[in-house]
Amino acid sequence: MSTFDDRENAFENKFAHDAEMQFKAEARRNKLMGLWVAEALGKSGDDANAYAAEVVKADFEEAGHEDVMRKVLGDLDGKIPEAEVRTKYDALLVVAQQQLMNEI
Repeated sequence: MSTFDDRENAFENKFAHDAEMQFKAEARRNKLMGLWVAEALGKSGDDANAYAAEVVKADFEEAGHEDVMRKVLGDLDGKIPEAEVRTKYDALLVVAQQQLMNEI
């Protein structure tokens, strides 16, 4: 195998690893978001975990994150301003990424 092939394989492996980590971070962010919204809705324990799972599943409806936003904003029904929900959603991605990095 040539040096070029080695580099190509290394780039492909890095790309695959980065994509997997991004997917895991987004799924974890959605779970954290679900737990945060569940708390705002007065859910706790198993109910909160079940709601968080619903939020994670909502992300598979379409590409992007608007499917998650539609779910949580609809469920919150104005209890928390949309701008605050979106800000929290963005902040939770950083938290999720940090949690994943700490697990490595």
